[in-house]
Amino acid sequence: MAGERLKEALGVYRRRYHAASRAERSGLLDEFCRLSGYHRKYAITLLGRPVDEGADRPRRRRAATYSPAALGVVERVWRAAGCPWSVRLKALLPLWLPWARRHVQAFSAEVERQVLSISARQIDRRLREKKRRLKRRLYGRTKPGTLLKNQIPIQAGPWHVEGPGWTEVDLVSHSGASARGEFGYTLNVTDVYLGWCESRAVLGRGQDGVVAALEEVRSDLPFALRGIDSDNGSEFINDQLLRYCRGHDIAFTRGRPYKKDDNARVEQKNWTHVRRIFGWERYDTPEVVEAMNELYRGDLRLMMNLYQPSVKLLERVRVGSRLTRRYDAARTPLDRLIESTKGRPMPQQVAALAAKRQGLDPFALGQAIEVKLRQIERIRTGAAGPNRAARRPAPLPPQGGRAALETAHAR
Repeated sequence: MAGERLKEALGVYRRRYHAASRAERSGLLDEFCRLSGYHRKYAITLLGRPVDEGADRPRRRRAATYSPAALGVVERVWRAAGCPWSVRLKALLPLWLPWARRHVQAFSAEVERQVLSISARQIDRRLREKKRRLKRRLYGRTKPGTLLKNQIPIQAGPWHVEGPGWTEVDLVSHSGASARGEFGYTLNVTDVYLGWCESRAVLGRGQDGVVAALEEVRSDLPFALRGIDSDNGSEFINDQLLRYCRGHDIAFTRGRPYKKDDNARVEQKNWTHVRRIFGWERYDTPEVVEAMNELYRGDLRLMMNLYQPSVKLLERVRVGSRLTRRYDAARTPLDRLIESTKGRPMPQQVAALAAKRQGLDPFALGQAIEVKLRQIERIRTGAAGPNRAARRPAPLPPQGGRAALETAHAR
């Protein structure tokens, strides 16, 4: 039926539909559906509207809720915080807003209200296109250890801990396109209860370097190290680390071979705390490793643990083939650490960190991190001396390199 004739017929049928009895309406619906070709449910919707409502009334569209200024503030904080996940970004906005007023022009009370009211789902929608440009792939190298496995128990189930100190550890390689020669690694130590992460760079993955880095992390943690859980790489499964843990009363467990989900928390930090910061380039001199450690010990440690909220998996519920994961509210590791001290005096180191956060501008901290990353890049690319080229391994043929590795590991 032509459009104009259908509009006229709709008005007639709507008046008859409202005046008809319940039994008569069924017949009217059948007749209108044959005439218009509409589905019966849609026809009920049309005929059930008020009689005086215009059939061609334009659809009322919802007005824009968030102004460009408010979305600009959200994007500015998102970039300054290292592009976190929307749930984490929603949680860190109240923490960062007092400092955002100093860095963003035209910051009105209405803009602040909109920024605080935006949902995580809406943040995903607004930043979707920008996120697509930031996606990168991850690869790594590790070899399974074969010694002492029978002395190190397997931790494969969910963690049931009620306080800080139980950690997962892993090494991230910085070999670039070639695994030949000696190059740097990052030791990541992630607390299961808090989400607190400490990182240290080591040159090579020898037992002495890994144990020394773990000892430095243990001394810097604002809580006691009670346990570590590693993968099956030989850098962890060795007699030296086992003796170190026994000597310091640290529980030592391992995951199952080739089961990365057993160490899922530290694997996630490998991306957010290492790969997104340093990428996949080769770092292979003592100078560049020390520069990385300066960043790990200072500004990056403060940014990730004091200003970056994270979520924690509470439980998994399986109904048939569907698996549902439930998470707690996004909070910073420092907030979880402060909460864990309730009911007893706050340790001096924790109180100092809380006081430091009150006076530390996260925007300035992010800029300082960028400056140090540029310094590290200058050291990596040419400031290590004239003999650097002689120490580097020969380049891979054209079909190799990082592009080939990323293609091979594309999901």
